[in-house]
Amino acid sequence: MRKLGVFNLMTLDGYITGERGDISWHEAVFVNGEFQKYAERNSNAGGTLLFGRKTYELMAGYWPTAEALKNDPIVAGGMNAATKIVFSRTLKKAGWSNTRLVKSGLLAEVRRLKAGSGKGLTILGSGSLVSQLAPAGLIDEYQLMVVPVALGRGKTMFEGLKKRLKLKLKSTKAFRNGSVLLVYSKA
Repeated sequence: MRKLGVFNLMTLDGYITGERGDISWHEAVFVNGEFQKYAERNSNAGGTLLFGRKTYELMAGYWPTAEALKNDPIVAGGMNAATKIVFSRTLKKAGWSNTRLVKSGLLAEVRRLKAGSGKGLTILGSGSLVSQLAPAGLIDEYQLMVVPVALGRGKTMFEGLKKRLKLKLKSTKAFRNGSVLLVYSKA
């Protein structure tokens, strides 16, 4: 059985995006050489990446570009080579290499993927997926990079959660820039 994990950046006040989807505050993490080394070590894990439409369009608009390949060749190589699935009812096609588009049946498809064999599944960003999969108990691990910035308004990763989600802390890692990686599993 495959495990499903989430990796997401989050502000101190719990937002994954600011108003109107603003993620300019992510830059504080990605210009950090220490985090860069961490990302490079973890970018070639060989699992399948899962995206919602918005995050997919953002990632597909950057990682295959010459700029990404020049600025971040190791992570870009891992992202471009990875098997990817984008869940969207509105996207017409998924043109990024190794990407499959799934238009309906999110819960059933994720259950099918988890029941299979192979390396893990990872949701990058995609709060809409997290908010649908978490209540169904389908997420095994949450990796939350807490960034030392507060926005006051925005979107949370668990938008619309109806029932308390109980988690237990597995590990922490503090970065010199003040960001902290918190890793949780289901309690």
